[in-house]
Amino acid sequence: MIKSIRIRVAITVLICLGALFYLTPTLVPDLPDFWKKNLPSDRIHLGLDLQGGMHLVLEVDTAKALEGTMERTTNDLKDNLMDKRVRFRNIERTKAGISLELPDPASRGAFDKILKDSYPDLEVAKSETKEGRDLVTLKIKDKRVAEMKKFIVEQSLETIRNRVDQFGISEPEIMPQGEDRIVVQLPGVKDPSRAKNLIGKTALLEFKLLDEEHSLDEALKGNVPEGSVVLHGYRVEPESGRRTDVPYLVRSKTLMTGGALENAQVKISDRFGAAYVGIKFNSQGAIEFERITGENVKKKLAIVLDGVVHSAPVIQEKISGGQAQITGTFTMDEAKDLAIVLRAGALPAPVVILEERTVGPSLGQDSINKGLWSVAIGGLLVILFMGIYYKWSGLIANSAVLLNIILLMGTLAAFKATLTLPGIAGIVLVIGMAVDANVLIFERIREELRNGKTAKMAVDAGYGKAFLTILDSNVTTLIAALFLFGFGTGPVKGFAVTLTIGIIASMFTAVFVTRIVFDHFVLNRKISRISV
Repeated sequence: MIKSIRIRVAITVLICLGALFYLTPTLVPDLPDFWKKNLPSDRIHLGLDLQGGMHLVLEVDTAKALEGTMERTTNDLKDNLMDKRVRFRNIERTKAGISLELPDPASRGAFDKILKDSYPDLEVAKSETKEGRDLVTLKIKDKRVAEMKKFIVEQSLETIRNRVDQFGISEPEIMPQGEDRIVVQLPGVKDPSRAKNLIGKTALLEFKLLDEEHSLDEALKGNVPEGSVVLHGYRVEPESGRRTDVPYLVRSKTLMTGGALENAQVKISDRFGAAYVGIKFNSQGAIEFERITGENVKKKLAIVLDGVVHSAPVIQEKISGGQAQITGTFTMDEAKDLAIVLRAGALPAPVVILEERTVGPSLGQDSINKGLWSVAIGGLLVILFMGIYYKWSGLIANSAVLLNIILLMGTLAAFKATLTLPGIAGIVLVIGMAVDANVLIFERIREELRNGKTAKMAVDAGYGKAFLTILDSNVTTLIAALFLFGFGTGPVKGFAVTLTIGIIASMFTAVFVTRIVFDHFVLNRKISRISV
């Protein structure tokens, strides 16, 4: 039995040392370099409500993404029909979908075959015959629309997560809400406006040729030629730093997008010392870029990001190697953010900020102070009650409570969990639950002692008979906490984390650790009376 006590003491000491090991970076902010390089150095992460930061609710404009899909499909269908020499007229994208005219039955038959073979997502929404001509309207199948909307939201969430991770924010909370919304929580963010721009930028990179055959002045008056569009860029005056709007007449057709990008990095110009973004295409993109530049030597290629022309250099020669650069009057932060969004990929649809809340660090510190006071006052009241009502046995239970808090905080640090204000509330609840198990044990020991049992028999009966009741109550609470963690969001999750860890730790300290102390005094010290 004495050997058993020693083994249990060794297990307890090892677990406590492990908790203190992971808790050390939080307790000792200025650790030596050796520790930082070779040992765990993460402190307990504080949530948005404790250290301040941003809370955003974003809405994904899936309708806009579907419009873009229909626009690309229209152009692709037009090119396909021309390649297959199928006669058609007036193909265009409308609110209802894609409409076109087929002048004869042969053209209709060839069109139906192409539609079946190459466009499984499209179906004929409306078809009528007038004077021998078929007027056809196409739309995307309803089932496919639902799938596409779900995929757009999922892809947007993943892209935003990649951008935030590269931005360097620790413990961000990014989760879907409803069908088309995303909740983003950024604890400790120092520059809210920069973070919003980084998250909300669509980052659609396109390469288009300038329309140098038609007059820009006429286009600005409203006479935009078919197949072209007016886009705008800007020029910065060196002396004043003022930005001047610069219009461009650009071909509508996109020759290439940023989907083929492999990397994007900030670089400094040797000549002017200005920041720019160097981009590199993957192998397939490099081949495509070489073909495009080779076919358009001496023409101007506009580099367009989210509808803004950043530069329009003249293609002097075929560019091989798959590298290009985006120049402009970027600050270093702007260039870094642009590189981040290009590496993370473009959002499949624009996002709109529906709700924005900023929690200042002073409010966060106030929450921390109040939370610590609640833990201190709640813990002190529990300790006083246990010490007064259960005497020396109560002091043993109080020691277990303190150990429980150490294990809980150490586990939070080890698993890099986030401590929130509701999480602190969970700690206060765990303190009460930790002594609740000892209350059941102590009352059973009292009852056994009143029945004339010896100290050893009373302790054995107290722990043995109360254990099933303690296990039952803790398991049911643990199940509830796990459901809160699985289905809850934000504050609810923070509460569930500390409650879950606290329940497991309290079972260990209240049943396992306190039993070691009682066994030591009953078996080693041979006491005949228990102060309970």
